[in-house]
Order: sequence, then C-alpha cells, then structure tokens
Amino acid sequence: MTTAPVALRRCIDNFKTALIVLARPARGLKHTTPLAWPVTWQQFCIGAGIALAIFFFLMIFIDAAAIRGVAHLPRWIIWFFNQITDYGKGGWFLWPLGLFFVALAALPPMLPRLQQLVVAAVMVRVGFLFVAIGLPGLFGAIIKRMIGRARPMVTGTIDPYAFNPFIWRADYASLPSGHATTAFAALVAIGTLWPRARTVMWIYALLIAVSRVVVTAHYPSDVFAGAIVGTVGALMVRRWFAMRHLGFSLGPDGAVRQWPGPPLRRIKAVARGLLSE
Repeated sequence: MTTAPVALRRCIDNFKTALIVLARPARGLKHTTPLAWPVTWQQFCIGAGIALAIFFFLMIFIDAAAIRGVAHLPRWIIWFFNQITDYGKGGWFLWPLGLFFVALAALPPMLPRLQQLVVAAVMVRVGFLFVAIGLPGLFGAIIKRMIGRARPMVTGTIDPYAFNPFIWRADYASLPSGHATTAFAALVAIGTLWPRARTVMWIYALLIAVSRVVVTAHYPSDVFAGAIVGTVGALMVRRWFAMRHLGFSLGPDGAVRQWPGPPLRRIKAVARGLLSE
C-alpha cells in the first residue's frame, strides 16, 4: 500500500508539473494573435468605453435609488436573498475543485494508458474551472481594496461617491463585488464545459448579483463591475488554456474550440477501477 508521504510527494510533483504546463509558451499560433485576448486595441477601447459609460450611468442615476428602494421591499424578499447571497462566495467552488484536483494528482502513476488519459482529461477540466473562477476573484479582491469604495451606509448615508483608496478595509471594498465576480466567472467557466448548464448558471449568477444589492452590501454599479471582471477574466483564462492546447484549441480564425472530453460512462468505469484497487 502506498504510504502517505509518497502520495504527498507525488501530489506535489504533479502540481508542479501542472504549473509548468500552464506557464509554458503558447503553441501553434501561426495564424492568430499570441495575445491572451483576441481583440484589437480599437475593439478593446470601444468595449472599455461602453462598460465605463454603463458603470457611471449606474453610479450617478441608479445606485442611491436602488439602495433606498431596498427599504420598501417586502420582508420575505429580503429574507430570501439573505439566505442565498453567501452562495456567491468563491469557496463553494474552489474548495471542492481544489481538493478534487489534489486527489487526482495523488493517484498512483502505474495506471493503464486509457485510465491515464481519462484522468489527465478530467484534471485539465478541473484545473480550468479552478483557475477560471479563482483568478478573477483574486484580481477583484486585490483591486477592490486599492479602489477603496465605501459600501452602502458605511458613512452613515447613502453616498455612492465615497472613496478612500488603499485603505485595505472590508467596509471600503465595495468595487467590484466579489460575489458577482465569482458568480459570473462560474457562469462562463461551467457554461463553457457544459453548455446545457448555462440556463441554470445564468439564474444563479443573476440571483447572486441581485442579492448583493438587496442585502445592501453593494451598489448596482459594483455588481456590474464584478460581472465584467468575472466574465472577462474567465474568458481570458479559457483562451490561455487554448493557446497551450489544454482542453481547448484555437482555430485559424482565433476562435476558441473546446476539445471533447471523456464520456461519463468511461469516467465512471475508471472510477470503479480505482476504487476496486
């Protein structure tokens, strides 16, 4: 039987290998851009300009009115969103994904070739979900404390223009919404691998986004910014994986194409084989 220290060393070695593979140079980019985002600077500026215009519109005309309106909502609506809002925390995704990845990395190396391929394919997809959800969340957690926007009512009044940059306090970490970032990153990442789940993920992401305003933890513009960070971040991670042929590839037109994964029956067969050993 394999001892725990040996399994731990194998897990660490496999984790290091995964990081090396993820950081390796892009492959096969003769017919497309080597950038992590397939847009020109002109397209980027147009998209950023539209996003900023929407953000400032929300901040000027919607934010204060939305927070005032929450006080007039029926109590059962506020109760409902209070119950579900914490399901937007990244830990609900990252802990299971991280532990699952560690378990796969600790598997014995002497597996039949078919089982190795199935495990490798599953690890790539689990790793993609972890990075696509976790990285935008990490970025948002850092940038919100640099921006230092006050949460609603922190100053004693509804003041969408209260900022205290680089204060590094939770009550001045409103922009962008971390829950919305996680929810929309999960929407993109999970919806990419399982298109049939997109409707459910859209409902989830919108409920989490609305909940942050109803519980007066964020302004609508914070939630909008979080949705942008989560969506764009997950798409950039997907393209990063595609440029390295990890579960995805880039077509001649630069579009990301998902590789077919192992069928569920084969994954179940491998799991039964591993459990019986």
